[in-house]
Amino acid sequence: MSDVLSQEEIDRLLNALDSGELDADDMKEKDERQIKDYDFARPSKFAKDHLKTLEFIFEHFGRLLSTNLPGYLRKNVQIEVMNSEAITYFEFTNALSNPVLLGIVDFAPLEGNILIELAASLGYAIVDRLLGGRGVPLDRSREFSEIELILLEKIVNVCTSLLVEPWASVTAIEPRLERIETNSQFAQIVSPSEMTAIVTMNVTIGDVEGLMNVCIPYSCVESVVDKLNTKFWYSTMQASNNDSYREVIESTLSRAKIPVRAVLGKSTVSVNDFINLQMGDIIRLNSKVDEELDVYVGSIKKFKALPGAAGDSYAVRVVSIIEEE
Repeated sequence: MSDVLSQEEIDRLLNALDSGELDADDMKEKDERQIKDYDFARPSKFAKDHLKTLEFIFEHFGRLLSTNLPGYLRKNVQIEVMNSEAITYFEFTNALSNPVLLGIVDFAPLEGNILIELAASLGYAIVDRLLGGRGVPLDRSREFSEIELILLEKIVNVCTSLLVEPWASVTAIEPRLERIETNSQFAQIVSPSEMTAIVTMNVTIGDVEGLMNVCIPYSCVESVVDKLNTKFWYSTMQASNNDSYREVIESTLSRAKIPVRAVLGKSTVSVNDFINLQMGDIIRLNSKVDEELDVYVGSIKKFKALPGAAGDSYAVRVVSIIEEE
């Protein structure tokens, strides 16, 4: 009975309305509730956080493609993640053109497949580059020949293998390209009403530009969907970076070769004297025999040293280290 007003409360409310302290219209607006329609045919299985995490994953994937594909195509490759959205599989396939390049990828150990869709213009440009051309797409679309599909399968296989590292922060996968389809009707990997996440990337190969879409059905990532959040992804990525990349970076740096040179001194001579130099001539330097030499590592002056010999070779002995900010 707590919702029932007493007579005193009713009188105070009526007095407030008469005096203008309360507005009846404002009270009606506050009571109105905003009702959001829910479409049972398109349940919201992918949250915004899931889609954002997928964008991060495929940004990493795009960087790997930009690094690896130029070795095969001998052209500069730039890839940028445009957006991500959740739509039904029917909406995705219904928007595809014909012919289309669809790579059906087994996403083991996760259940099911994902699709990698490549714009036909990019496909023609890739084939042209692999066969020694300038990478110019065709003026009008046509069906891909068997030889062209074999060449494109090689590139899509490279793309598939590069999925391992970006997904390592979520789960270990062993993706494998099953086949390439040029007709979306033969690529029914899930039911038309299944919700999918579509990640769209803009791919530029030289002067040719096109889109690459990755279609990920919800049923494929359902077992790891809880890990598709930014908090988990960042924490896993940081731990992975600290553990695995540190050793790789240290090992790479230890093998790096840097030029080291000791400067005995400097001198200025005329061009005529330089041209007429003969064996046995002496060039006077601006430094003395007992003075310390400057030793450069690359282009940075790093050590002070004294000249000497080691066996039959000239050498210097480091006597101090130059500390710089």
